[in-house]
Amino acid sequence: MAELANRSFREGIFPSCFKHASVVRLFKKPSPDKHAPSSYSPIFNMDFISKILERLFLARIQPHITSSPSVYKYQLAYRSHHSTETSIFQILDSILLSSDWQILIIISLDLSAAFVTIDHQILLSCLNTSFGISDTTLSWLQSDITNRTSSVHIGRHCSSSVTCTTGVPQGSVLGPLLFMAYVSPVAGIAHLHSIDQQQYADDTQLFISLSPSDYMPDLDNLTRCIDSLHVWFCANGMALNPDKSKTILFGTRQRAIYSSLATANSIGSQIPLADHIKNPWHHTQ
Repeated sequence: MAELANRSFREGIFPSCFKHASVVRLFKKPSPDKHAPSSYSPIFNMDFISKILERLFLARIQPHITSSPSVYKYQLAYRSHHSTETSIFQILDSILLSSDWQILIIISLDLSAAFVTIDHQILLSCLNTSFGISDTTLSWLQSDITNRTSSVHIGRHCSSSVTCTTGVPQGSVLGPLLFMAYVSPVAGIAHLHSIDQQQYADDTQLFISLSPSDYMPDLDNLTRCIDSLHVWFCANGMALNPDKSKTILFGTRQRAIYSSLATANSIGSQIPLADHIKNPWHHTQ
């Protein structure tokens, strides 16, 4: 195994015989309809040698990517000491800091089938230009993610094998880290609009505190930020899930009522206003 791994890394080639995955459906418990395809997540069961090779590669590349300035400090998944608890603490801290005299707006954005829509060439370009990965290392990653095949298994039935032209397999070892690198520009877009944000896997939350006396400029800025994010998502093969993206206000009852209409008019047509939101990573293990 050591000889296989060393040769693979040295030549920048992932063995093609280990690139097939068996796809099974994982039921999403909160979904009410067991017959709807959207109620299931595709899980790729990879060859165990494939996982060993990726895990060996991960040990070498993860410190490089996670220590890069291109990774935002509030990217809270797939990094040591950045857990769901960290995310909750940041949300509570933002609410408490603004509760006395401001209104806090939180926009929770959810992406549709994010892991399976990643464009391979955009990902490789991002790894090269933003994270300085090149030469044999980049060649190995390209060999790993491209020309993978998969077949769907349901009970005793199996589909024919097809080539995966986009995405990183859910169930692979490197998939989460590569996804984090792919969406790293999202933090820069929010920063350009002076909007606080945090990311957890494919979920993004935007934070902005409004002054009750003059909140319209901030709302307009928030709308421009959402528009910019929408453009970036579309240009990179991703789309917001309108059914799971929500807006919520935190503040005193009077202030929240006072601004809710303006908020709904400003961003409500894109991200609906809700009286509660649920952390998308609530069931993350």
